[in-house]
Amino acid sequence: MRSCATSPPKRGNKPRFHVQVSVNAPENEHTRLELKCRRVNPTRGSCGDMEKIRERFKQKKSCESARLRKRSSILYSTDASQPQTLKFFGISITVFTVIFRLLSCVLVQTSFVPDEYWQSLEIPHRMVFGYGYETWEWKEGMRGYSYPLLFALMYKLLHLMNYDTVYLLVFVPRVFQALLAAYAEVKLYNLVLRWETPDVAKWTYFCQLCSWFTWFCCSRTLTNTMETVLTTLALCFYPLPGSKTHNSWKYLSLVSLAIVVRPTALIVWLPLLFYHFCMEKHKLKLITQRCFPIAALALGVSTLIDSVFYGKWILVQWNFLKFNVLHNVAEFYGAHPWHWYFTQGLPVVLGPHLPLFLHGCSLATKKHRILLITVLWTTAIYSLLAHKEFRFVYPVLPFCMIFSGMSLAKMQAWRKPAAAALLLFNLIPSLYTGLIHQRGSLDVMHDLQQLCDVSESQNSPELLFLMPCHSTPLYSHLHCPLKLRFLECPPDLTGNEEYVDEADVFFSNPLHWLRTSFPSQSKLPSHIVLFDCLEKEISSFLEENRFAKKAEIFHTHFPEGRVGRNILIYTRGSELKTK
Repeated sequence: MRSCATSPPKRGNKPRFHVQVSVNAPENEHTRLELKCRRVNPTRGSCGDMEKIRERFKQKKSCESARLRKRSSILYSTDASQPQTLKFFGISITVFTVIFRLLSCVLVQTSFVPDEYWQSLEIPHRMVFGYGYETWEWKEGMRGYSYPLLFALMYKLLHLMNYDTVYLLVFVPRVFQALLAAYAEVKLYNLVLRWETPDVAKWTYFCQLCSWFTWFCCSRTLTNTMETVLTTLALCFYPLPGSKTHNSWKYLSLVSLAIVVRPTALIVWLPLLFYHFCMEKHKLKLITQRCFPIAALALGVSTLIDSVFYGKWILVQWNFLKFNVLHNVAEFYGAHPWHWYFTQGLPVVLGPHLPLFLHGCSLATKKHRILLITVLWTTAIYSLLAHKEFRFVYPVLPFCMIFSGMSLAKMQAWRKPAAAALLLFNLIPSLYTGLIHQRGSLDVMHDLQQLCDVSESQNSPELLFLMPCHSTPLYSHLHCPLKLRFLECPPDLTGNEEYVDEADVFFSNPLHWLRTSFPSQSKLPSHIVLFDCLEKEISSFLEENRFAKKAEIFHTHFPEGRVGRNILIYTRGSELKTK
């Protein structure tokens, strides 16, 4: 609708136009423009220049919607689903994280704990190739096959492709674990980006990559590593206060998988699950339509897998909790004071991040409280168990990195010096523990693997490991069925208070054990592997039976107890090629 009217001007006023534009939005969402003009000059009998404006509106009968210029700043962004892209050296955060974690597979060349090999790689090697050692945990039904089954599938594929070399059998599972860790770290960055400010997300990611313990563990085939990855991924879908990315189906499924892999993951998730239950409006629906179906499916599939490979119906998760928690069998492998996690365990795992973590805790608001409670709860519950290890608190380390990131984001003048110091003080232990400390356990297996190449005309080598039990990997790092013997140390499950394992019997009187176990030279092994701290004590036995030292391999700068600085290889009869 258009109108043009004239009215006599008031004295002293200049002719002027008054333009009124109204925009109406009908139900069909097409915009109509209604122009009303009033000319207040009687000397002009028409709308004059306003007609030109009308013609311009007539030409645009399509009534296109107005388009506003898009702001490039995230402050004006209304799309919360689009995270800010963080780049390093011109490449995306995902590519950079994958490269960084694959680099850890190459630069971590040391051993950590026996479970890294004996509970993961040794079992799938037995499943696929027919030989491998089962520790007492597998004989008692304490361990589940779900996690080793992943590596068994990799081994089977390599075997079918005729690429089942020792290098690939060891390296491929580590690459798989590193890629999972990289994916979890990218998801953690995206979570913090949506939950906090971009600055906090950036520094949380920086702290996560700097962590020396994460570098040391993320590519290892430990159940604790998989538990940490699944816990981090589950946290990304957990309904944190103020989070918009939660998904109950996804996070509960990941929690169930973590508990299947390592039942103690339930300790980490108990406060988080309880908090979700308290905050949920539809509690009955959460339990009946989310928790129960997912838990039942995960437990059912896990039980089916374990029952197939054990050859009987078995509930591994119950056996694990019964032996380790209720009967406290793990105490047989060492006990620590109750405060160990607070005074040594968690501070060492955090390392240089400890001051930042404490500062970040002081900055925590109400929405961060549940994460802080989870860290304290997990540390406190593990403190009640006599047997303690650094790796047990590894799953809460990503939680701590969020608080460390908050600390760095809060800093202004000291941010760059603090970040530089954090990088430097993490780099030193990362390289030392990854390249130097406790590397002998793997290097000695590389040397012994050459014994697999002996010709059929020669006698098959027989190896004797006179070391603390499980000091080295076994068939997973040899990949040939050599005759091996090592000192065993299973705990007593019968309640015999006078029980002493084979390793303790040997170290109480090494010479007596050797002469009793090998009364004649015909039963002697061809090779003996031992730490140098034992060499002097059994030197007479070695000389009597004409054993000669053929290799001395560095292991650690910090020998302790039965673990020496170097690993020695003695051979009798045949020569051993060494590096």
